[in-house]
Amino acid sequence: MRLALKILTAAVLTVVLLLPLGLIRGTVHERQQYRMDAVESVARSTAGAQTIAGPVLFVPYTDRTVVMQADAGGMQRPVVQETPGAWTFFPESLDASGTLRSIPRTIGLHEVRVYELDSRLRASFRVQVPRDEDPSSVRTIGAPRLGFAIRDVRGVVGMPVLTVAGAPRPLQQGLGHAGGSGLHTLLDVPAEGTLLEFDVELRAAVQGTESVSIVPLAERNVIALDSDWPHPKFHGEFLPRTREIGPDGFRARWEVSSLASTAQSMFRQSLEKPAGSLQLESVSVSLVDPVNVYTQVDRATKYGVLFVLLTFVAFFMFEFLKQLRIHPIQYGLVGLAIAIFFLLLLALSERIAFGAAYLAAAVACVTLIGYYLRHVLGGWARGAGFAGLLGTLYAALYGLLVSEDNAMVLGAGLLFVILAAIMVLTRKVDWYQAASRAG
Repeated sequence: MRLALKILTAAVLTVVLLLPLGLIRGTVHERQQYRMDAVESVARSTAGAQTIAGPVLFVPYTDRTVVMQADAGGMQRPVVQETPGAWTFFPESLDASGTLRSIPRTIGLHEVRVYELDSRLRASFRVQVPRDEDPSSVRTIGAPRLGFAIRDVRGVVGMPVLTVAGAPRPLQQGLGHAGGSGLHTLLDVPAEGTLLEFDVELRAAVQGTESVSIVPLAERNVIALDSDWPHPKFHGEFLPRTREIGPDGFRARWEVSSLASTAQSMFRQSLEKPAGSLQLESVSVSLVDPVNVYTQVDRATKYGVLFVLLTFVAFFMFEFLKQLRIHPIQYGLVGLAIAIFFLLLLALSERIAFGAAYLAAAVACVTLIGYYLRHVLGGWARGAGFAGLLGTLYAALYGLLVSEDNAMVLGAGLLFVILAAIMVLTRKVDWYQAASRAG
């Protein structure tokens, strides 16, 4: 009877300890939200994640047609109807290069990675202005607009330099069509059927927060980026064809053809939206933190119940194999000490490196529990032995956290080893006799 009661008590205490563990996980998520708020605050005061697309050539036109319409008296009168439109042309080739320079900004305890991209965009256009094939209409062609889409123009630093066919051109704000965000310049009005053939080069410094994307809108796109940040995350629809990552930074190069991308059609569709959305296929890179302390602590707390359960199993084994008496309150206090480890880990990792924070929190909790169990288990040897087992468990957890790709196999192997050890140690135990002695 006492054996069953002890098992039931340990199970209830394990469930009860889910409450502080849940509260600690809630605190982790709250601190994650604080960091997201810090990123948004920096983005509001500087610029957010940037997307750069272009150059794109917009050629506006207006077709005038005379139609007969009935007036108020029913008489047919000629009325001139004007139908505006615009042709959108993409470059034959785009060569985009840039250097990302990391500029960390700190808000409270949180560091936000702001960057400055020194970019150079070179493109070649060879397009034919269509002729009006409708003899009943008169077409008027307006001044072409050469536009560069930039998601957040507040990030443009200084005065960008634009040259078209080797001549400098003044820049104006706005994409130049459909109210999109960016920069544009006006070109000379062409005649119908004119072949427009020219090169474009834009040099600009653009600031952003954590992530930058470049849209491959040309027929042939070559994009090269380098940075002093050694921890890039490549994402978007296209990964680099070549990359070099080292302690001094990274270099990456993309080669994208229009045959492999829907960016042009998606760009045309985005122009129909009021805000000129830039949700396009792109090559993207983010300057990430190699150790996200909140993600690591959150992953660690998921093993909290396992820690408590294994500790209670060890207590149970000591109690019935060594004929000790451990009170449920002593179970609960040790369980709370294990839960406090995760709170210490969160608090320390916000101020020092995650590995040092983990070591400090683990040493503090193992020392406390070992000292306490010296009295509970009746001797320094037993207390130190139990503390050593707990320290091994913390070391195994750290291995799981730093080996994210192998976490599943390591975790499964650890559980198997623990279960095998318990089965081997208790293989000769007569549980009926142990229960009768306990009674």
